[in-house]
Amino acid sequence: MRKQIGIIVFLALGLTMAGCGTGSPGSGNINGTWVATLSNSAYSFSTTFTQSSGSGISVTNFTFTSTAPCFASDATAETGSFTLMGNSNGNVTGSFGMTITTELSGINSVLTLIGTVNGNTISGTWNLTGSTGCTGNGTFTLQTSAAA
Repeated sequence: MRKQIGIIVFLALGLTMAGCGTGSPGSGNINGTWVATLSNSAYSFSTTFTQSSGSGISVTNFTFTSTAPCFASDATAETGSFTLMGNSNGNVTGSFGMTITTELSGINSVLTLIGTVNGNTISGTWNLTGSTGCTGNGTFTLQTSAAA
């Protein structure tokens, strides 16, 4: 009887310890305020991401923090996506995409960012298409406002 109780206690302790320090695979997200810097350009911005269902991201509080001649700061539309690849002890990794477009007639600028998420940093490449003078490409870095 003592041996059976010992085995039960040992198994219960083992199951308890197995759960320590691990995160739920689906619990990772990139929620929070992020600050972006784009190389080869004068553009930088801040925004808030909230992960929606699936790979969707709600983009709110978007503001260019530098002069943005190809965009009217109060007339942009932003969409984003995030695909979780892993969540090891809160270090979220995955793929990221974001598009910023103008909503003014006569200005047809589209800024596309494609990259990867690694913890509190998102990095990758950007591409700007639009009217004359509103084209370019380079690399970008987004960091959570706490890390920036």
